[in-house]
Amino acid sequence: MLMTILVLAIALDWVFKEPRCWHPLVGFGAIAMLCERKLNARISKLMGVVAWLIAVLPLVFLALYLQRVLESVMLAVPTVGTVMYVVVSGLILYLAIGWQSLISHALAISEPLARGDLDAARQAVGMIVSRDTSELETEQVAAAATESVLENGADAVFGALFWFVIWGLPGVVLYRLSNTLDAMWGYKNARFLHFGWAAARIDDVLNLIPARLTAISYALVGNGRLALLAWKHQGASWKSPNAGPVMAAGAGAINVRLGGGAMYHGQYQARPALGPINGEKASAESILSSVRLVNKSLMLWVSLSIVVVSVEAWL
Repeated sequence: MLMTILVLAIALDWVFKEPRCWHPLVGFGAIAMLCERKLNARISKLMGVVAWLIAVLPLVFLALYLQRVLESVMLAVPTVGTVMYVVVSGLILYLAIGWQSLISHALAISEPLARGDLDAARQAVGMIVSRDTSELETEQVAAAATESVLENGADAVFGALFWFVIWGLPGVVLYRLSNTLDAMWGYKNARFLHFGWAAARIDDVLNLIPARLTAISYALVGNGRLALLAWKHQGASWKSPNAGPVMAAGAGAINVRLGGGAMYHGQYQARPALGPINGEKASAESILSSVRLVNKSLMLWVSLSIVVVSVEAWL
């Protein structure tokens, strides 16, 4: 049943992509903004914890209750209950992953970059990164997009799948909402330095294992030697404890040079290099290579799930 749910969610995402309207995360974002406006006046870590609890826990408990109800129906009426469980779980998991959305954003950057339309590429990459993109050169745009695809492969795809496997509906809801709050509040600026501390730290904890599984996956489906070397020597030097291993391994897996200084919210941040020193320059092709790496990793996860389920069934 788990395998069926995973395949259903991935198939729904492949066919329908991200919903253009009425996405639950849009509504959750509005709730998160309201919590921040009401509770961020004192700019304290405690208020950030309270806001996180108010925004996340009710929906996690609702997901837990829904899962219990579905399990009860499945026990009472096995055939109907199983179908209900698979369909509802598949829909929720579909809404929690962003596989095709990630690919769409990547193509929106790589295609104009490939035809020399730098302004369009700058505008497109500005939609997915939090840095100033108006003055970026071609290689910098490509590097920013490649980094984003590699990092968000873990955040938008593999983290959600991992927590669904670990704890079902409440697990994937907890992960997706926490990841969303980190994206909204996890900035180290005057407004969010203290208030967003809890959101950032909780997301770090939830991503600790999925990020490293993603890095291992990148190594397995890409250039394994370069991926593991980059992860070993560069992963710990990145500002994020989870993004570092993922992006370093990904850069090595596709043999591209990433990292380096960048402007974030008007301030220059010195960032270490990622990937092989003699690797290729970031380009429109490296963006496509990062997409292929995510796709291959996803197929690896699905294949391994099929093997595990088959072995369990045989035993």
